[in-house]
Amino acid sequence: MELLSFIEHIPEGYSEGVYRDAKYGITKSVFNNGKSFKIYAKELKGTNFISLNYYITTSKALLKPCEMPEQKVIDFLTHIKLK
Repeated sequence: MELLSFIEHIPEGYSEGVYRDAKYGITKSVFNNGKSFKIYAKELKGTNFISLNYYITTSKALLKPCEMPEQKVIDFLTHIKLK
C-alpha cells in the first residue's frame, strides 16, 4: 500500500489512535490543495512522538521526518489504529 493512502486515512484536524499499545493524540494539517501534509502525534501518557511532513511534487512524493528516522515514521503510519 502506498504511503499516501496511510496519510489520507488519518483525518484532518485532531484525532486519536493506538500505536504499539499506547494512545496517541494526532494532529494533521493539509496544505497546498492536498499536496502537502503535516502530522504530529504525541503519546498521551508518555514521551514518545511522531512528526513528519509529506510533499507531493510534480515528479515524486517526499517523506520528511522531523528529527527522527524515516522507518519510525513509516512504522507509525502503517500501524496506527484510529479510534
